Amino acid sequence: RAAGAEPQGPAGMQSALFLAVQHGGRMERGRRRSDAEEAEKGRMKRTIIKDWKTRLSYFLQNSSNSNKRKSKKAGKQRNYFRPSPEEAQLWSEAFDELLASKYGLAAFRAFLKSEFCEENIEFWLACEDFKKTKSPQKLTSKAKKIYNDFIEKEAPKEINIDFQTKNMIAQNIQEATHTCFSAAQKRVYSLMENNSYPRFLESEFYQELCKKTPITREAQGT
Repeated sequence: RAAGAEPQGPAGMQSALFLAVQHGGRMERGRRRSDAEEAEKGRMKRTIIKDWKTRLSYFLQNSSNSNKRKSKKAGKQRNYFRPSPEEAQLWSEAFDELLASKYGLAAFRAFLKSEFCEENIEFWLACEDFKKTKSPQKLTSKAKKIYNDFIEKEAPKEINIDFQTKNMIAQNIQEATHTCFSAAQKRVYSLMENNSYPRFLESEFYQELCKKTPITREAQGT
């Protein structure tokens, strides 16, 4: 047999068959691994959306209960339903569009909770409530609570603002006015608008809201 020639006869055929089976086995294992990876991605996506649903239901329920208490005398009740895809898409036009929507705000809070930075939106909401307070006594008590909850060192929901702003707030709350937290609120708003908001728009949950098919009926407010 000439040097370098392929093996002939039964032995050569067995060798070729073995190589073919071995190659086919590798391809089959590769396909199985690829299918398993895709299945795992699918499971992870479903888990993420399920977690979102749980958080969102919590925030919607709390918001609904709060409004029911406030409007009980007037006999009004509010339910927050899953927005249409068109409504959800409006949230991407401006951060204020998102915050102006009860469902959008609840969805954004759920997203921040998933990123472990929900203190930002909670502080912003506390400031919005603070600015609407008319009673001087309530203004002072609310200012101290906001300071204790969000501003002072090692506060339970401490926000990320500079030392000078914290000091200024500490001085201002001694004689509280509606502008006590203005600088800090602007800082936190900017932080959310430039960082968290773009990530929210790219999230699986928001993308699902913009689709024509609902995630689930359970995602609707009660």
